[in-house]
Amino acid sequence: MGENANITNEQLFEFMTKMYNEMQKMNGNMATKQDIARLENDLKRFEHNMVRLEDKMDTNHKTLYDGYKLTYKKLNTLEEKVNKIDEKVEKQDVEIRVIKGVK
Repeated sequence: MGENANITNEQLFEFMTKMYNEMQKMNGNMATKQDIARLENDLKRFEHNMVRLEDKMDTNHKTLYDGYKLTYKKLNTLEEKVNKIDEKVEKQDVEIRVIKGVK
């Protein structure tokens, strides 16, 4: 029978005990079907939340951009009004100087 004939019952028992212990450790670390189902459910909720967040960010981005455009238009309108007022003031200033110079 070769080398295997030299294995004693005690060695065989020790080997089987080690194997049993290793299998018990593996069983303790293996995921159950419930664990996998729970993880899949968590992943689906996470994906759903990510989609909602992306949608909300997209909506907020559009709203912010619209607000920026509105502010920019208002700023341009105010700048035009200020330029018109500035031109009127300069014209009146020249008129005042001419009037004062005539007297």
